[in-house]
Amino acid sequence: MDISGTGTRRGMLKAGVAIAALTASGGVLAACSKAADTTAATPAAPAAPVATTKYGQVKGFIEDGISGFKGVRYGADTGKNRFGPPAAPEPWTDVKDAVEYGNSTPQNPAGDGGGLFSSWRPQPGPPKSEDCLFLNVWTPAVDDKKRPVMVWFHGGGFTTGSGSSLAYDGVRLAKRGDVVVVTVNHRLNVFGHLNLEKYGAGFEDSANAGSLDMVHALEWVRDNIPAFGGDPGKVMIFGQSGGGAKICTLLAMDSAKGLFHRAIIESGPRIKHATMEASSKAADEFLAKLNITKDNIAEIKTRPVDDLLAAFAEVPAAGSGPVLDGRSMTRDPFDPDSPPVSNDIPVMIGCCRTEGTSLVRAGTQPFDITWDTLPAELKKSFPKKDPAKIIAAYKKEQPSIEAPELWFEATSDARFFQGSVTIADRRSMAAGAAPIYFYEVDWVTPVMGGKRYVPHALEIGMVFDNVAKSESMSGTGPEAQQIADIMSETWLAFTKNGDPNNAKVPMWPAYNAKDRPMMVFKLQPEVENDIRKDQRALLMT
Repeated sequence: MDISGTGTRRGMLKAGVAIAALTASGGVLAACSKAADTTAATPAAPAAPVATTKYGQVKGFIEDGISGFKGVRYGADTGKNRFGPPAAPEPWTDVKDAVEYGNSTPQNPAGDGGGLFSSWRPQPGPPKSEDCLFLNVWTPAVDDKKRPVMVWFHGGGFTTGSGSSLAYDGVRLAKRGDVVVVTVNHRLNVFGHLNLEKYGAGFEDSANAGSLDMVHALEWVRDNIPAFGGDPGKVMIFGQSGGGAKICTLLAMDSAKGLFHRAIIESGPRIKHATMEASSKAADEFLAKLNITKDNIAEIKTRPVDDLLAAFAEVPAAGSGPVLDGRSMTRDPFDPDSPPVSNDIPVMIGCCRTEGTSLVRAGTQPFDITWDTLPAELKKSFPKKDPAKIIAAYKKEQPSIEAPELWFEATSDARFFQGSVTIADRRSMAAGAAPIYFYEVDWVTPVMGGKRYVPHALEIGMVFDNVAKSESMSGTGPEAQQIADIMSETWLAFTKNGDPNNAKVPMWPAYNAKDRPMMVFKLQPEVENDIRKDQRALLMT
Protein backbone atom coordinates (compact mmCIF):
# COMPACT_ATOMS: atom_id res chain seq x y z
CA MET A 1 0.00 0.00 0.00
CA ASP A 2 1.30 3.53 -0.86
CA ILE A 3 0.75 5.62 2.26
CA SER A 4 1.53 8.82 0.33
CA GLY A 5 -1.58 8.45 -1.88
CA THR A 6 -4.28 11.14 -1.99
CA GLY A 7 -6.91 8.82 -0.55
CA THR A 8 -4.71 8.09 2.47
CA ARG A 9 -4.03 11.77 3.09
CA ARG A 10 -7.78 12.39 2.94
CA GLY A 11 -8.31 9.67 5.55
CA MET A 12 -5.64 11.14 7.81
CA LEU A 13 -7.23 14.56 7.47
CA LYS A 14 -10.64 13.17 8.46
CA ALA A 15 -9.09 11.42 11.45
CA GLY A 16 -7.47 14.70 12.54
CA VAL A 17 -10.78 16.49 12.40
CA ALA A 18 -12.46 13.74 14.42
CA ILE A 19 -9.77 13.81 17.11
CA ALA A 20 -10.04 17.60 17.36
CA ALA A 21 -13.79 17.34 17.85
CA LEU A 22 -13.39 14.67 20.51
CA THR A 23 -10.77 16.73 22.32
CA ALA A 24 -13.07 19.72 22.36
CA SER A 25 -15.82 17.61 23.94
CA GLY A 26 -13.54 15.75 26.35
CA GLY A 27 -14.05 12.46 24.48
CA VAL A 28 -10.46 11.46 23.65
CA LEU A 29 -10.21 8.83 26.40
CA ALA A 30 -13.52 7.32 25.36
CA ALA A 31 -12.35 7.16 21.75
CA CYS A 32 -9.09 5.44 22.79
CA SER A 33 -11.09 3.02 24.94
CA LYS A 34 -13.30 2.13 21.99
CA ALA A 35 -10.22 1.54 19.84
CA ALA A 36 -8.80 -0.77 22.49
CA ASP A 37 -12.12 -2.62 22.70
CA THR A 38 -12.14 -3.10 18.90
CA THR A 39 -8.67 -4.63 18.98
CA ALA A 40 -9.63 -6.92 21.82
CA ALA A 41 -12.71 -8.08 19.90
CA THR A 42 -10.74 -9.36 16.89
CA PRO A 43 -11.99 -12.91 16.35
CA ALA A 44 -9.55 -15.70 17.11
CA ALA A 45 -8.32 -17.98 14.36
CA PRO A 46 -10.47 -21.10 14.02
CA ALA A 47 -9.25 -24.10 15.95
CA ALA A 48 -7.44 -26.81 14.01
CA PRO A 49 -9.94 -29.49 13.00
CA VAL A 50 -9.69 -32.94 14.56
CA ALA A 51 -11.18 -36.06 12.97
CA THR A 52 -11.50 -39.47 14.56
CA THR A 53 -10.61 -42.40 12.29
CA LYS A 54 -10.99 -46.04 13.29
CA TYR A 55 -7.23 -46.07 14.00
CA GLY A 56 -6.95 -42.85 15.98
CA GLN A 57 -7.40 -39.09 15.83
CA VAL A 58 -5.76 -36.72 13.33
CA LYS A 59 -5.45 -32.95 13.57
CA GLY A 60 -5.43 -30.92 10.38
CA PHE A 61 -5.54 -27.25 9.39
CA ILE A 62 -7.90 -24.63 8.01
CA GLU A 63 -7.30 -23.01 4.62
CA ASP A 64 -9.83 -20.65 3.06
CA GLY A 65 -12.54 -22.15 5.25
CA ILE A 66 -11.74 -25.73 4.24
CA SER A 67 -10.47 -28.33 6.70
CA GLY A 68 -7.42 -30.09 5.34
CA PHE A 69 -5.67 -33.26 6.52
CA LYS A 70 -2.40 -34.24 4.85
CA GLY A 71 -0.40 -37.40 5.34
CA VAL A 72 -3.15 -39.47 6.96
CA ARG A 73 -1.96 -43.06 7.32
CA TYR A 74 -4.26 -45.65 5.73
CA GLY A 75 -1.91 -48.63 5.74
CA ALA A 76 0.99 -50.13 7.65
CA ASP A 77 4.62 -49.60 6.64
CA THR A 78 5.13 -51.68 3.48
CA GLY A 79 8.89 -51.63 3.97
CA LYS A 80 8.34 -54.19 6.71
CA ASN A 81 6.32 -56.33 4.30
CA ARG A 82 7.97 -55.66 0.94
CA PHE A 83 5.97 -57.15 -1.97
CA GLY A 84 3.19 -58.28 0.38
CA PRO A 85 -0.44 -57.10 0.38
CA PRO A 86 -1.28 -53.93 2.31
CA ALA A 87 -2.22 -54.20 5.97
CA ALA A 88 -4.13 -51.99 8.37
CA PRO A 89 -2.06 -49.49 10.36
CA GLU A 90 -1.45 -49.97 14.04
CA PRO A 91 -3.92 -47.87 16.06
CA TRP A 92 -2.58 -44.85 17.94
CA THR A 93 -3.74 -43.15 21.12
CA ASP A 94 -2.29 -39.65 20.68
CA VAL A 95 -3.58 -37.04 18.21
CA LYS A 96 -1.46 -37.22 15.06
CA ASP A 97 -0.66 -33.99 13.22
CA ALA A 98 -1.88 -34.13 9.62
CA VAL A 99 -0.47 -30.92 8.17
CA GLU A 100 2.30 -32.18 5.85
CA TYR A 101 2.17 -34.52 2.86
CA GLY A 102 3.22 -38.08 3.65
CA ASN A 103 6.02 -40.06 2.02
CA SER A 104 5.86 -40.84 -1.68
CA THR A 105 6.85 -44.30 -2.88
CA PRO A 106 10.52 -44.71 -3.93
CA GLN A 107 10.93 -43.89 -7.61
CA ASN A 108 13.40 -42.78 -10.23
CA PRO A 109 13.31 -39.13 -11.40
CA ALA A 110 10.57 -38.23 -13.87
CA GLY A 111 10.46 -35.49 -16.49
CA ASP A 112 8.67 -32.17 -16.07
CA GLY A 113 6.98 -31.98 -19.45
CA GLY A 114 9.54 -29.51 -20.73
CA GLY A 115 8.62 -27.17 -17.88
CA LEU A 116 4.84 -27.54 -18.10
CA PHE A 117 4.65 -29.26 -14.69
CA SER A 118 7.07 -26.98 -12.83
CA SER A 119 4.45 -24.95 -10.92
CA TRP A 120 2.77 -28.14 -9.72
CA ARG A 121 5.72 -29.45 -7.73
CA PRO A 122 6.07 -28.69 -4.01
CA GLN A 123 9.51 -27.38 -3.08
CA PRO A 124 10.99 -29.28 -1.44
CA GLY A 125 9.08 -32.35 -2.47
CA PRO A 126 7.78 -34.88 0.06
CA PRO A 127 10.31 -37.52 1.19
CA LYS A 128 10.32 -40.96 -0.44
CA SER A 129 10.04 -44.18 1.51
CA GLU A 130 8.53 -47.64 1.30
CA ASP A 131 6.40 -46.44 4.20
CA CYS A 132 4.14 -44.62 1.76
CA LEU A 133 0.52 -45.58 2.38
CA PHE A 134 -0.78 -42.09 3.10
CA LEU A 135 -3.67 -40.06 1.77
CA ASN A 136 -4.88 -36.46 1.97
CA VAL A 137 -8.38 -35.17 2.70
CA TRP A 138 -10.02 -31.78 2.15
CA THR A 139 -13.54 -31.21 3.50
CA PRO A 140 -15.81 -28.20 4.06
CA ALA A 141 -16.33 -29.35 7.65
CA VAL A 142 -15.68 -32.19 10.06
CA ASP A 143 -19.32 -32.92 10.74
CA ASP A 144 -21.97 -35.57 10.11
CA LYS A 145 -23.13 -34.18 6.77
CA LYS A 146 -22.89 -36.78 4.03
CA ARG A 147 -21.09 -35.04 1.17
CA PRO A 148 -20.12 -36.68 -2.12
CA VAL A 149 -16.50 -37.88 -2.16
CA MET A 150 -13.98 -37.47 -5.00
CA VAL A 151 -10.99 -39.84 -4.77
CA TRP A 152 -8.06 -38.97 -7.07
CA PHE A 153 -5.42 -41.45 -8.24
CA HIS A 154 -2.36 -39.67 -9.61
CA GLY A 155 -0.62 -40.06 -12.95
CA GLY A 156 2.96 -41.02 -13.75
CA GLY A 157 2.09 -44.39 -15.23
CA PHE A 158 2.39 -47.03 -12.55
CA THR A 159 5.99 -46.02 -11.91
CA THR A 160 6.25 -42.40 -10.69
CA GLY A 161 4.24 -39.62 -9.05
CA SER A 162 2.28 -39.12 -5.85
CA GLY A 163 -0.95 -37.61 -4.59
CA SER A 164 0.97 -34.59 -3.30
CA SER A 165 1.14 -32.37 -6.40
CA LEU A 166 0.05 -28.76 -5.91
CA ALA A 167 -2.27 -29.23 -8.88
CA TYR A 168 -4.24 -31.78 -6.86
CA ASP A 169 -4.77 -29.48 -3.87
CA GLY A 170 -8.42 -29.98 -2.93
CA VAL A 171 -9.26 -26.67 -1.24
CA ARG A 172 -11.00 -24.93 -4.13
CA LEU A 173 -12.85 -28.01 -5.39
CA ALA A 174 -14.12 -28.90 -1.92
CA LYS A 175 -15.28 -25.33 -1.37
CA ARG A 176 -16.80 -24.91 -4.81
CA GLY A 177 -18.83 -28.11 -4.75
CA ASP A 178 -19.37 -28.85 -1.05
CA VAL A 179 -17.60 -32.17 -1.56
CA VAL A 180 -14.83 -34.13 0.15
CA VAL A 181 -11.64 -34.52 -1.92
CA VAL A 182 -9.13 -37.33 -1.31
CA THR A 183 -5.75 -37.92 -3.00
CA VAL A 184 -3.79 -41.14 -2.52
CA ASN A 185 -0.19 -42.41 -2.41
CA HIS A 186 0.45 -46.09 -3.07
CA ARG A 187 3.26 -48.41 -4.15
CA LEU A 188 4.63 -48.01 -7.66
CA ASN A 189 7.15 -49.57 -10.07
CA VAL A 190 8.94 -52.69 -8.74
CA PHE A 191 7.65 -52.08 -5.22
CA GLY A 192 4.10 -52.34 -6.53
CA HIS A 193 4.29 -54.54 -9.63
CA LEU A 194 7.31 -56.90 -9.71
CA ASN A 195 6.02 -60.34 -10.63
CA LEU A 196 7.85 -62.73 -8.30
CA GLU A 197 4.97 -65.18 -7.95
CA LYS A 198 6.98 -68.18 -9.16
CA TYR A 199 9.65 -67.57 -6.53
CA GLY A 200 7.53 -68.93 -3.71
CA ALA A 201 5.68 -68.00 -0.55
CA GLY A 202 5.50 -64.32 0.31
CA PHE A 203 5.43 -63.19 -3.31
CA GLU A 204 1.92 -64.22 -4.33
CA ASP A 205 0.68 -60.62 -4.52
CA SER A 206 3.89 -58.90 -5.64
CA ALA A 207 2.71 -58.30 -9.22
CA ASN A 208 -0.28 -56.25 -8.09
CA ALA A 209 0.60 -54.96 -4.63
CA GLY A 210 0.21 -51.35 -5.81
CA SER A 211 -3.30 -51.98 -7.08
CA LEU A 212 -4.19 -53.75 -3.84
CA ASP A 213 -3.03 -50.58 -2.08
CA MET A 214 -5.60 -48.62 -4.09
CA VAL A 215 -8.38 -50.97 -3.01
CA HIS A 216 -7.12 -50.68 0.56
CA ALA A 217 -7.35 -46.88 0.30
CA LEU A 218 -10.93 -47.13 -0.94
CA GLU A 219 -11.75 -49.42 1.97
CA TRP A 220 -10.32 -46.75 4.27
CA VAL A 221 -12.61 -44.21 2.59
CA ARG A 222 -15.60 -46.50 3.11
CA ASP A 223 -14.80 -46.97 6.79
CA ASN A 224 -13.53 -43.51 7.73
CA ILE A 225 -14.83 -40.81 5.40
CA PRO A 226 -17.99 -40.20 7.50
CA ALA A 227 -15.65 -38.78 10.16
CA PHE A 228 -14.66 -36.13 7.59
CA GLY A 229 -18.20 -35.22 6.55
CA GLY A 230 -18.26 -37.54 3.55
CA ASP A 231 -20.73 -40.11 2.21
CA PRO A 232 -19.21 -43.58 1.65
CA GLY A 233 -22.23 -44.37 -0.51
CA LYS A 234 -21.40 -41.66 -3.06
CA VAL A 235 -17.74 -42.05 -4.01
CA MET A 236 -16.39 -40.99 -7.41
CA ILE A 237 -12.91 -42.21 -8.44
CA PHE A 238 -10.95 -40.31 -11.06
CA GLY A 239 -7.45 -40.04 -12.42
CA GLN A 240 -5.39 -38.81 -15.37
CA SER A 241 -2.83 -40.64 -17.55
CA GLY A 242 -1.51 -43.44 -15.33
CA GLY A 243 -4.28 -42.38 -12.96
CA GLY A 244 -6.81 -43.01 -15.71
CA ALA A 245 -5.27 -46.43 -16.26
CA LYS A 246 -5.70 -47.04 -12.52
CA ILE A 247 -9.40 -46.23 -12.86
CA CYS A 248 -9.66 -48.77 -15.70
CA THR A 249 -7.89 -51.27 -13.44
CA LEU A 250 -10.26 -50.69 -10.50
CA LEU A 251 -13.28 -51.01 -12.78
CA ALA A 252 -12.22 -54.61 -13.48
CA MET A 253 -11.22 -55.67 -9.93
CA ASP A 254 -13.70 -57.83 -8.06
CA SER A 255 -12.29 -56.64 -4.72
CA ALA A 256 -13.14 -53.02 -5.58
CA LYS A 257 -16.84 -53.79 -6.11
CA GLY A 258 -19.05 -51.53 -4.00
CA LEU A 259 -16.23 -49.18 -2.98
CA PHE A 260 -17.05 -46.51 -5.60
CA HIS A 261 -20.11 -45.40 -7.53
CA ARG A 262 -18.90 -43.25 -10.45
CA ALA A 263 -15.60 -43.19 -12.38
CA ILE A 264 -13.74 -40.79 -14.68
CA ILE A 265 -10.89 -41.91 -16.96
CA GLU A 266 -8.78 -38.95 -18.11
CA SER A 267 -6.26 -39.62 -20.89
CA GLY A 268 -5.51 -43.10 -19.57
CA PRO A 269 -7.26 -45.82 -21.57
CA ARG A 270 -5.96 -49.19 -20.35
CA ILE A 271 -7.51 -52.05 -22.24
CA LYS A 272 -5.18 -54.94 -21.33
CA HIS A 273 -2.75 -55.77 -18.52
CA ALA A 274 0.68 -57.34 -18.80
CA THR A 275 0.68 -61.13 -19.06
CA MET A 276 2.16 -63.43 -16.45
CA GLU A 277 4.66 -64.73 -19.00
CA ALA A 278 5.99 -61.34 -20.08
CA SER A 279 6.08 -59.86 -16.58
CA SER A 280 7.79 -62.96 -15.15
CA LYS A 281 10.47 -62.81 -17.83
CA ALA A 282 11.08 -59.13 -17.04
CA ALA A 283 11.33 -59.99 -13.34
CA ASP A 284 14.00 -62.61 -14.13
CA GLU A 285 16.02 -59.98 -16.00
CA PHE A 286 15.59 -57.56 -13.11
CA LEU A 287 16.82 -60.11 -10.56
CA ALA A 288 19.81 -60.95 -12.75
CA LYS A 289 20.91 -57.30 -12.49
CA LEU A 290 21.01 -57.81 -8.71
CA ASN A 291 22.69 -61.25 -8.89
CA ILE A 292 19.66 -62.80 -7.24
CA THR A 293 18.41 -66.27 -8.13
CA LYS A 294 15.81 -68.61 -6.73
CA ASP A 295 18.41 -69.87 -4.29
CA ASN A 296 18.98 -66.48 -2.66
CA ILE A 297 15.62 -64.87 -3.46
CA ALA A 298 15.12 -63.90 0.19
CA GLU A 299 17.71 -61.15 -0.38
CA ILE A 300 15.22 -59.21 -2.53
CA LYS A 301 13.27 -58.30 0.61
CA THR A 302 16.24 -56.63 2.27
CA ARG A 303 18.28 -55.15 -0.57
CA PRO A 304 18.58 -51.34 -0.38
CA VAL A 305 15.92 -49.30 -2.16
CA ASP A 306 18.55 -47.63 -4.36
CA ASP A 307 19.73 -51.02 -5.65
CA LEU A 308 16.20 -51.90 -6.72
CA LEU A 309 15.65 -48.56 -8.42
CA ALA A 310 18.94 -48.84 -10.29
CA ALA A 311 17.98 -52.27 -11.62
CA PHE A 312 14.51 -51.02 -12.51
CA ALA A 313 16.03 -48.21 -14.58
CA GLU A 314 17.70 -50.90 -16.71
CA VAL A 315 14.65 -53.20 -16.89
CA PRO A 316 11.58 -50.90 -16.81
CA ALA A 317 9.24 -53.69 -17.94
CA ALA A 318 9.79 -55.35 -14.55
CA GLY A 319 7.50 -52.89 -12.78
CA SER A 320 5.47 -51.24 -15.50
CA GLY A 321 2.01 -51.96 -14.12
CA PRO A 322 -0.64 -54.50 -13.14
CA VAL A 323 -0.38 -58.12 -14.26
CA LEU A 324 -3.16 -60.51 -15.23
CA ASP A 325 -2.29 -62.94 -12.43
CA GLY A 326 -5.63 -64.74 -12.06
CA ARG A 327 -5.58 -63.79 -8.38
CA SER A 328 -6.33 -60.10 -7.79
CA MET A 329 -6.51 -59.43 -11.56
CA THR A 330 -8.83 -62.02 -13.02
CA ARG A 331 -9.49 -60.27 -16.33
CA ASP A 332 -8.25 -57.41 -18.49
CA PRO A 333 -9.87 -54.01 -17.92
CA PHE A 334 -11.67 -53.68 -21.26
CA ASP A 335 -10.79 -56.74 -23.29
CA PRO A 336 -12.68 -58.42 -24.80
CA ASP A 337 -15.53 -56.34 -23.43
CA SER A 338 -16.56 -54.00 -20.63
CA PRO A 339 -16.05 -55.72 -17.25
CA PRO A 340 -19.43 -56.90 -15.95
CA VAL A 341 -18.39 -56.27 -12.33
CA SER A 342 -18.64 -52.50 -12.92
CA ASN A 343 -21.19 -52.15 -15.70
CA ASP A 344 -23.55 -50.54 -13.18
CA ILE A 345 -21.10 -47.64 -12.63
CA PRO A 346 -21.60 -44.41 -14.66
CA VAL A 347 -18.34 -43.50 -16.42
CA MET A 348 -16.81 -40.46 -18.11
CA ILE A 349 -13.84 -40.85 -20.44
CA GLY A 350 -11.85 -38.53 -22.66
CA CYS A 351 -8.55 -36.97 -23.60
CA CYS A 352 -6.80 -33.85 -24.92
CA ARG A 353 -6.42 -33.07 -28.61
CA THR A 354 -2.61 -33.07 -28.75
CA GLU A 355 -1.61 -35.14 -25.73
CA GLY A 356 2.00 -35.65 -26.75
CA THR A 357 3.07 -32.04 -26.46
CA SER A 358 3.79 -32.50 -22.75
CA LEU A 359 5.39 -35.91 -23.20
CA VAL A 360 8.49 -34.57 -24.99
CA ARG A 361 11.11 -32.14 -23.76
CA ALA A 362 11.02 -28.48 -24.78
CA GLY A 363 13.20 -27.82 -27.80
CA THR A 364 13.14 -31.41 -29.06
CA GLN A 365 12.63 -32.33 -32.68
CA PRO A 366 8.80 -32.71 -32.93
CA PHE A 367 8.32 -28.98 -32.31
CA ASP A 368 10.58 -28.23 -35.26
CA ILE A 369 8.69 -30.38 -37.77
CA THR A 370 8.00 -28.60 -41.07
CA TRP A 371 5.80 -29.55 -43.98
CA ASP A 372 8.93 -30.84 -45.68
CA THR A 373 9.95 -33.09 -42.78
CA LEU A 374 6.45 -34.13 -41.69
CA PRO A 375 6.07 -37.10 -44.11
CA ALA A 376 9.23 -38.76 -42.79
CA GLU A 377 8.18 -38.20 -39.17
CA LEU A 378 4.74 -39.68 -39.82
CA LYS A 379 6.37 -42.68 -41.48
CA LYS A 380 8.38 -43.30 -38.32
CA SER A 381 5.22 -43.22 -36.23
CA PHE A 382 3.02 -45.13 -38.70
CA PRO A 383 5.40 -47.29 -40.77
CA LYS A 384 2.59 -49.14 -42.54
CA LYS A 385 0.66 -46.00 -43.51
CA ASP A 386 0.91 -43.52 -46.37
CA PRO A 387 1.97 -40.15 -44.89
CA ALA A 388 0.41 -38.25 -47.80
CA LYS A 389 -3.02 -39.71 -47.03
CA ILE A 390 -2.68 -38.87 -43.34
CA ILE A 391 -1.69 -35.29 -44.10
CA ALA A 392 -4.53 -34.86 -46.60
CA ALA A 393 -7.11 -36.23 -44.16
CA TYR A 394 -6.15 -33.86 -41.33
CA LYS A 395 -5.77 -30.81 -43.59
CA LYS A 396 -9.18 -31.46 -45.14
CA GLU A 397 -10.85 -30.99 -41.77
CA GLN A 398 -8.40 -28.39 -40.41
CA PRO A 399 -7.01 -26.33 -43.30
CA SER A 400 -5.02 -24.05 -41.00
CA ILE A 401 -3.38 -26.85 -38.98
CA GLU A 402 0.38 -26.47 -38.47
CA ALA A 403 2.87 -29.20 -39.36
CA PRO A 404 3.96 -30.07 -35.80
CA GLU A 405 0.36 -29.78 -34.64
CA LEU A 406 -0.70 -32.37 -37.23
CA TRP A 407 2.00 -34.79 -36.05
CA PHE A 408 1.01 -34.37 -32.40
CA GLU A 409 -2.68 -34.70 -33.19
CA ALA A 410 -2.25 -37.85 -35.27
CA THR A 411 -0.02 -39.58 -32.73
CA SER A 412 -2.38 -38.58 -29.91
CA ASP A 413 -5.37 -39.89 -31.85
CA ALA A 414 -3.65 -43.25 -32.26
CA ARG A 415 -2.34 -43.49 -28.70
CA PHE A 416 -5.05 -41.90 -26.54
CA PHE A 417 -8.18 -41.07 -28.52
CA GLN A 418 -8.69 -44.42 -30.22
CA GLY A 419 -8.14 -46.38 -27.01
CA SER A 420 -10.70 -44.18 -25.26
CA VAL A 421 -13.18 -44.73 -28.10
CA THR A 422 -12.65 -48.49 -27.85
CA ILE A 423 -13.48 -48.42 -24.14
CA ALA A 424 -16.52 -46.20 -24.72
CA ASP A 425 -17.76 -48.45 -27.53
CA ARG A 426 -17.42 -51.60 -25.44
CA ARG A 427 -19.08 -50.08 -22.39
CA SER A 428 -21.96 -48.58 -24.37
CA MET A 429 -22.66 -51.93 -26.05
CA ALA A 430 -22.81 -53.88 -22.77
CA ALA A 431 -26.38 -54.96 -22.08
CA GLY A 432 -28.00 -52.91 -19.34
CA ALA A 433 -24.83 -50.93 -18.59
CA ALA A 434 -24.89 -47.54 -16.91
CA PRO A 435 -24.17 -44.61 -19.26
CA ILE A 436 -20.73 -43.53 -20.37
CA TYR A 437 -19.94 -39.95 -21.47
CA PHE A 438 -17.12 -38.96 -23.82
CA TYR A 439 -15.18 -35.67 -24.00
CA GLU A 440 -12.23 -34.01 -25.71
CA VAL A 441 -10.34 -30.97 -24.40
CA ASP A 442 -9.60 -28.47 -27.16
CA TRP A 443 -8.40 -25.24 -25.57
CA VAL A 444 -4.89 -24.17 -26.62
CA THR A 445 -2.77 -23.14 -23.66
CA PRO A 446 -1.03 -19.80 -24.16
CA VAL A 447 2.16 -20.85 -22.36
CA MET A 448 5.36 -21.24 -24.39
CA GLY A 449 3.88 -19.19 -27.20
CA GLY A 450 1.05 -21.65 -27.76
CA LYS A 451 3.29 -24.27 -29.35
CA ARG A 452 2.16 -26.88 -26.80
CA TYR A 453 -1.39 -26.71 -28.20
CA VAL A 454 -3.56 -28.94 -25.92
CA PRO A 455 -1.08 -30.98 -23.87
CA HIS A 456 -1.45 -34.12 -21.81
CA ALA A 457 -2.57 -33.18 -18.27
CA LEU A 458 -3.79 -29.68 -19.23
CA GLU A 459 -7.22 -30.37 -17.76
CA ILE A 460 -5.99 -31.26 -14.26
CA GLY A 461 -5.67 -27.66 -13.11
CA MET A 462 -9.09 -26.98 -14.62
CA VAL A 463 -10.83 -29.95 -13.02
CA PHE A 464 -9.44 -29.04 -9.57
CA ASP A 465 -10.16 -25.33 -10.20
CA ASN A 466 -6.47 -24.70 -9.52
CA VAL A 467 -5.54 -22.28 -12.30
CA ALA A 468 -3.51 -20.20 -9.81
CA LYS A 469 -1.34 -23.26 -9.13
CA SER A 470 -1.04 -24.17 -12.83
CA GLU A 471 0.74 -21.13 -14.21
CA SER A 472 3.37 -23.25 -15.98
CA MET A 473 0.70 -25.41 -17.64
CA SER A 474 -2.16 -23.08 -18.52
CA GLY A 475 -1.22 -19.57 -17.47
CA THR A 476 -3.49 -17.78 -15.06
CA GLY A 477 -5.52 -15.63 -17.42
CA PRO A 478 -9.32 -15.24 -17.62
CA GLU A 479 -9.68 -17.82 -20.39
CA ALA A 480 -7.98 -20.48 -18.26
CA GLN A 481 -10.33 -19.67 -15.39
CA GLN A 482 -13.32 -19.82 -17.74
CA ILE A 483 -12.34 -23.35 -18.78
CA ALA A 484 -11.78 -24.23 -15.12
CA ASP A 485 -15.25 -22.99 -14.23
CA ILE A 486 -16.74 -25.20 -16.94
CA MET A 487 -14.76 -28.35 -16.22
CA SER A 488 -14.83 -28.27 -12.42
CA GLU A 489 -18.60 -27.77 -12.44
CA THR A 490 -18.94 -30.68 -14.86
CA TRP A 491 -16.83 -33.03 -12.73
CA LEU A 492 -18.81 -31.97 -9.65
CA ALA A 493 -22.13 -32.60 -11.39
CA PHE A 494 -21.01 -36.07 -12.41
CA THR A 495 -19.81 -36.80 -8.88
CA LYS A 496 -23.16 -35.86 -7.40
CA ASN A 497 -25.53 -37.21 -10.04
CA GLY A 498 -23.72 -39.73 -12.21
CA ASP A 499 -24.56 -37.34 -15.07
CA PRO A 500 -22.20 -34.51 -16.15
CA ASN A 501 -24.91 -32.17 -17.42
CA ASN A 502 -24.94 -28.76 -15.75
CA ALA A 503 -25.58 -25.10 -16.57
CA LYS A 504 -22.03 -24.58 -17.91
CA VAL A 505 -22.38 -26.98 -20.86
CA PRO A 506 -24.94 -27.64 -23.57
CA MET A 507 -27.05 -30.80 -23.38
CA TRP A 508 -24.58 -33.71 -23.29
CA PRO A 509 -26.09 -37.03 -24.34
CA ALA A 510 -24.74 -40.35 -23.16
CA TYR A 511 -22.35 -42.01 -25.59
CA ASN A 512 -23.48 -44.66 -28.02
CA ALA A 513 -21.33 -46.59 -30.50
CA LYS A 514 -23.38 -45.47 -33.53
CA ASP A 515 -23.37 -41.67 -33.23
CA ARG A 516 -20.51 -41.30 -30.74
CA PRO A 517 -21.52 -37.93 -29.26
CA MET A 518 -18.56 -36.16 -27.65
CA MET A 519 -18.39 -33.00 -25.54
CA VAL A 520 -15.65 -30.61 -26.68
CA PHE A 521 -14.32 -28.49 -23.81
CA LYS A 522 -13.36 -25.04 -25.06
CA LEU A 523 -14.47 -21.48 -24.28
CA GLN A 524 -17.86 -22.29 -25.75
CA PRO A 525 -18.35 -26.04 -25.21
CA GLU A 526 -20.24 -27.98 -27.83
CA VAL A 527 -21.17 -31.56 -28.67
CA GLU A 528 -19.77 -33.13 -31.83
CA ASN A 529 -20.39 -36.61 -33.15
CA ASP A 530 -17.48 -38.98 -33.80
CA ILE A 531 -14.66 -36.41 -33.84
CA ARG A 532 -12.02 -37.10 -36.53
CA LYS A 533 -13.74 -40.36 -37.47
CA ASP A 534 -12.09 -40.63 -40.88
CA GLN A 535 -8.65 -39.68 -39.61
CA ARG A 536 -8.75 -42.22 -36.79
CA ALA A 537 -9.96 -44.95 -39.14
CA LEU A 538 -7.07 -44.17 -41.49
CA LEU A 539 -4.54 -44.54 -38.68
CA MET A 540 -5.98 -47.80 -37.36
CA THR A 541 -6.70 -49.75 -40.54
